[in-house]
Amino acid sequence: MSSPLAPARPTRISLAVRDSSTMLRRNLLHARRYPSLTLNLLLTPIVLLLLFVYVFGDVMSAGIGGGGADRSEYIAYLVPGILLMTIGGTLVGTAVSVSMDMTEGITARFRTMAIHRGSVLIGHVIGSVLQSVISVVLVGAVGVAIGFRSTDASALEWLAALGLLTLFALAFTWIAVGMGMVSPSAEAASNNALPLVFLPLISSAFVPVDAMPGWFQPIAEYQPFTPAIETLRGLLLGTAIGNNWWITIVWCLGLAALGYRWSKAVFDRDPK
Repeated sequence: MSSPLAPARPTRISLAVRDSSTMLRRNLLHARRYPSLTLNLLLTPIVLLLLFVYVFGDVMSAGIGGGGADRSEYIAYLVPGILLMTIGGTLVGTAVSVSMDMTEGITARFRTMAIHRGSVLIGHVIGSVLQSVISVVLVGAVGVAIGFRSTDASALEWLAALGLLTLFALAFTWIAVGMGMVSPSAEAASNNALPLVFLPLISSAFVPVDAMPGWFQPIAEYQPFTPAIETLRGLLLGTAIGNNWWITIVWCLGLAALGYRWSKAVFDRDPK
């Protein structure tokens, strides 16, 4: 019979929270020790933002508007797409980090330790989502510095925009974790995650879908980035959202479930 003065045994939930917090700190420290990968991935959306605004801005705005060139209007159009592209870029780092843990034997060691099994994956996911949100804030600050304004958005719409970005990052992070776990090397993980960087380039991030060739429009329209970009654009600029908001949520929930099941199946697999 246990003594009434004996400390209470930690519950399964408290153990999961404790171990997940430990893995989160580990991944954040790992990212701080290797900042070059994060900086390189962060520079890509910033360079594209500056390139399209200052080199192509007048031409693009004239073509989209069908009238005179107005770079400020194109900045407003471009920034929401660049913010979601930023999330796609950070996922490459996530896939590489997970692959390194798998190939170097660290994940196999974690499997043998008395820790909550899901904490290894949760630490990677939460750490990646935090890095994505921080990267989005930094790129957004650059956008504001060069003229982006969102004067029509209310506090509730800003909160919804942040929730959308976080949900989108969470969904694709699970996919990136799965890609990293099945990749035989860090280089392969980087290559496998490249579609997550290229998808925004063939979305409505830079030009409206209606302005694309007819045969290409379905490719741009029926993918997760376009409805997410249109939803974010509507929240920040007050444009019509239509059905894009619930299409985005369906994409995010579906991808999150798929990535979770995929990652968990690979993690639970006995090492060869």
